[in-house]
Amino acid sequence: MSSYVKRSGLKVDSDLANFVENEALKGASVSDDKFWSGFANMVKIAMPRNVALLARREELQTKIDDWHKKNGAVASDVTGYEAFLKDIGYLVDEPEGFEISTSGLDEEISSICGPQLVVPVSNARFALNAANARWGSLYDAFYGTDVISREGDLAPTKGYNEKRGNVVFAKAAQFLDDYFPLVSGSHANALGYFVENNELLVGEANGASKLKDEGQFVGFSADSEKQKLLLKHASLHVELVIDKSSIIGASHKAGLADIIIESALTTIQDCEDSVAAVDAADKIEVYRNWLGLMDGTLVESFEKGGKAITRKLNPDRIYQGVNGHELKLKGRALLLVRNVGHLMTTNAILDEDGNEIGEGLMDAAITTLCAMSGLKDKINSQTGAIYIVKPKMHGSDEVEFACDIFSMVEDFLSLPKNTIKIGIMDEERRTSANLKACIFAARERVFFINTGFLDRTGDEIHTSMQAGPVLRKNEIKSEKWIGAYEDRNVLIGLACGLSGKAQIGKGMWAIPDNMADMLASKAMHPKAGANCAWVPSPTAATLHALHYHEIDVFEAQKRRHNEATPSLSELFSMPVLDPSTLSQEEITHELENNAQGILGYVVRWIEQGVGCSKVPDINNVGLMEDRATCRISSQAIANWLEHKLVSEKQVRATFKKMAKIVDEQNASDDLYVPMAGNFDKSIAFQAALDLALDGANQPSGYTEPILHAMRIKQKAL
Repeated sequence: MSSYVKRSGLKVDSDLANFVENEALKGASVSDDKFWSGFANMVKIAMPRNVALLARREELQTKIDDWHKKNGAVASDVTGYEAFLKDIGYLVDEPEGFEISTSGLDEEISSICGPQLVVPVSNARFALNAANARWGSLYDAFYGTDVISREGDLAPTKGYNEKRGNVVFAKAAQFLDDYFPLVSGSHANALGYFVENNELLVGEANGASKLKDEGQFVGFSADSEKQKLLLKHASLHVELVIDKSSIIGASHKAGLADIIIESALTTIQDCEDSVAAVDAADKIEVYRNWLGLMDGTLVESFEKGGKAITRKLNPDRIYQGVNGHELKLKGRALLLVRNVGHLMTTNAILDEDGNEIGEGLMDAAITTLCAMSGLKDKINSQTGAIYIVKPKMHGSDEVEFACDIFSMVEDFLSLPKNTIKIGIMDEERRTSANLKACIFAARERVFFINTGFLDRTGDEIHTSMQAGPVLRKNEIKSEKWIGAYEDRNVLIGLACGLSGKAQIGKGMWAIPDNMADMLASKAMHPKAGANCAWVPSPTAATLHALHYHEIDVFEAQKRRHNEATPSLSELFSMPVLDPSTLSQEEITHELENNAQGILGYVVRWIEQGVGCSKVPDINNVGLMEDRATCRISSQAIANWLEHKLVSEKQVRATFKKMAKIVDEQNASDDLYVPMAGNFDKSIAFQAALDLALDGANQPSGYTEPILHAMRIKQKAL
């Protein structure tokens, strides 16, 4: 149970108040009284509006449900459906042509394209790894993943496998030949790299060669053992490490021990879908880590391979430029923070009537306060910007509300207007359908629009719950509406002037062990005109960075600028399933697949407080799971229950069957508590089952209400 202290009429968890006053406020020129009085005033103004916006969501959903019950699927009456949505205010008028006016954005947002990491900020080790993922080893990314075959002589071994290493050298040389070609010869034949008269020379058997574009060599540094040579292509830097004393360098003809490439230019430190923060103690951990990232003090010590390791933020990288002056490059990704959405409330702070306040209000105030600690010394942003990604907003009214919250926070923290920039997650259908209006509402703040196809699919299922039975998950991925959704995001963003000013982003690669397929396919994101796309790990960021050397995103945006924007009828085109096309075996398999995914994710969420994890699917393929993927699976089962493709009895039996499989998959985890044989007492099992059985009644199909309630119950044991 929380103990509370009074602050400006609010009741604040005492530990949270202590964190704010004795840690977070120390880095800001704001008094305790000013913070709490401003916060209390914001709560008084914003909470009634927050409640009204959530009620509006439910009102619209009820009307849509009634329309489908009367009219069936959209495909039978597309024109009538769009007219209906406009009549009830779900669709709003598009604003006239405009361009965003956001100013003061860092170059990683406005003018450099590259991968974007998303990481739970609650895990200090992961948060630091992600912040430091600005630079990554191309050798390690090739050697340690399935990009190179793991079979036969090339299989990784306990020690260094020289044959595998030689394949790495060959692939790395091809990368250099592709983007840093020589006047003559190939990097594959290099016998040495050296600097003469501030020029890079590459020695081969027949003499030395220069880069075709000598301007690509921008700097160097050297110590007694190794030399670092800095190249630049597509606004991204590449460092060649020459070190013949190392094991790797000694096995390379030119002593090229590694190639370090700029990888994750930006990282979202997540307070939302990838964390399990359900009370004041959890939120303090989230905020404290974010504060440590912002003021540069975050440190984490742990044991790995029997060795004690301490992780901290990397320093900037210093070189001598070819012009003779010092060249300093950022050692860390530009850090963004994702707040929670408008839905959930928190008992960490109660209003003057004893009611829980919106968790999003608390996030806005405290994550901004923490970010102020690094503004003066430019530890993160070079322009003094604070970047907040705001998820799960439904339509332009909710975007406008978020912007108004940020304005109030700026006022009571004495920040210049529009210091806080907003990233709009285009992941709810009402936002997709009204994207131009959403961008207009945030036109002075928006730094980012991003498709989140996982949550977007979950919302599509829930919004059309009464239209008919939903397709199987793998079938949904190839439906026309998803293509329309992705294209509308880019094309509307371009029409609103985001190119060269703000990011247009794409979603996550969800199979973290399958890097070969990612490398083969994720080039489609920059080709589509996306400045950035999400990746699940620093290694994935390094590999995905190769796509931004391959593809000029701004040229892709120019190419796409005049394309026709897909219509709303295409956006609303997901068909319903004809149940007669499925056998009972196919229905059972889909149900089992969804149930297993829910259980595998939820058991760690509830039992261990892990908000995002690699969960083996029914075929033992590790998939990145968070609340978005859980939302899809739970809504899919809820939909089939609603339309009687499966029965409640069948669902219960399937969950019990899949729980045994999940138990087996987690048998090596000492912290794991089996569900099988303990179904009545397992809070995790009950939570997973409730997500399916009560999924149709959950607000917008979100998993948070059930997960939070059950995690709190688990923590109380």
